[in-house]
Amino acid sequence: MISRWREEGGYRDVLRLAAPLILSTGSWSLQIFVDRVFLSWYDRDVLAASLPAGMLHFTFSSLFIGTVAYVNTFVAQYWGADRPERVGPAVWQGIYVGLASGLVILCLMPFSGTFFEWAGHEPRIRALEAEYFRILCFMGPGITGVAVSSFFSGRGDTRTVMWVNFLATGLNIILDYAWIFGRWGFPEWGIRGAAWATVVSHLLIPVVFFCLMMRPRYRDTLRTLNGWRPDAALLRRLVRFGLPNGVQFMLEILGFSMFILLVGKLGTTALAATSVTFNLNTLAFLPMMGLGIAVSTLVGQYLGKNREDLAERGTWSAVHLSLTYMLVMAAGYVFVPGLLLRPYMSGADPEAFEEIWDMSVVLLRFVAVYCVFDAFYIVFSAAVKGAGDTRFVMLASVALGWFVMVLPTYLSVVTYGMGLYVAWIFVSLYLVLGGLIFMLRFRGGRWKSMRVIESP
Repeated sequence: MISRWREEGGYRDVLRLAAPLILSTGSWSLQIFVDRVFLSWYDRDVLAASLPAGMLHFTFSSLFIGTVAYVNTFVAQYWGADRPERVGPAVWQGIYVGLASGLVILCLMPFSGTFFEWAGHEPRIRALEAEYFRILCFMGPGITGVAVSSFFSGRGDTRTVMWVNFLATGLNIILDYAWIFGRWGFPEWGIRGAAWATVVSHLLIPVVFFCLMMRPRYRDTLRTLNGWRPDAALLRRLVRFGLPNGVQFMLEILGFSMFILLVGKLGTTALAATSVTFNLNTLAFLPMMGLGIAVSTLVGQYLGKNREDLAERGTWSAVHLSLTYMLVMAAGYVFVPGLLLRPYMSGADPEAFEEIWDMSVVLLRFVAVYCVFDAFYIVFSAAVKGAGDTRFVMLASVALGWFVMVLPTYLSVVTYGMGLYVAWIFVSLYLVLGGLIFMLRFRGGRWKSMRVIESP
């Protein structure tokens, strides 16, 4: 382990890139955690409505987020190949896709009520879901922030990404408290306040990143200003490799959204317990998403240098680190669930929350089992996507999500009435099988011959 720490592609190289990104995505999980805790204090129905509405909004956005996020791989491979003059133009193509995506998201606002009528939830929950979703649609133009942040993360400047995300998270938490409960002169808006806090903080991100990208030291060598013109060939390559990444991301999130909507048919208590459990799962999942971004960046940079051996070594180093973290989190879910659940109960009605508590304790044991395999899923899928193997990831994720998770959940909940815990078996199976499949794909080695950038 000591030698692996020091060598190229070892733990130090991975953590140098990953630590700020882990803290960045960890701040997202903190933001979601605090948001849900505040909502649980405010009202149980508001808590139950926030997850399906937020997940459905993220489902629509994820197609565009996943596509634009692939700018990170282009930047990483150009940077590794010592072609800095192509970095700025690559980011600008992502900005154009992000702006167009934001307009599409805004067009979904009139349909917010219709989406949740189809879900068949209780009328009060349905009204809250529609209101939360409608406000979140104003976040659409913020998708450009994914492209501009890739300018920094793709080159390995992950500390800048961390500080900007810290700024947005801090603002979101402050506005959450003020707007949900009506503090410091803000109106008491409940779930509307939570939604507007999220919108304002997320729209801040692209503004800050863009200002930083336009600093004089980047304008010439990286062409951040004069590389603004649309580049048809580069845009086509971004769509060619990025769109499968976006489709995979969207259908994966859609699968989880469908799962949550189906669970909602079991009642408000089951939906609230699932909301709490998935929220606690983000404490394990979202920090590892930061590690996944670092793995994609590292693989892209090493492949740009034609050092496939270092890309492979760096990926296995990331696997070791992610397994360590996930095992610690799994132990927490099993042995101290009360410690994790107590913040939700501290401001809620104890009698109303008691049944949610009991269900959540059981569901956290499912999370403890599958989060270990989730480490494989995140790292190995990120590694092959960092090379350009996005179509396989898309096909595998879609097949698993729908045929292992969604359809069996529908049959168990709607057709046979088997209950909440049977539905969670299929979620766990989906992540276990996904982790194993992507590990086998990585070990097959086909990704080593892939590139997304053109030959010089």
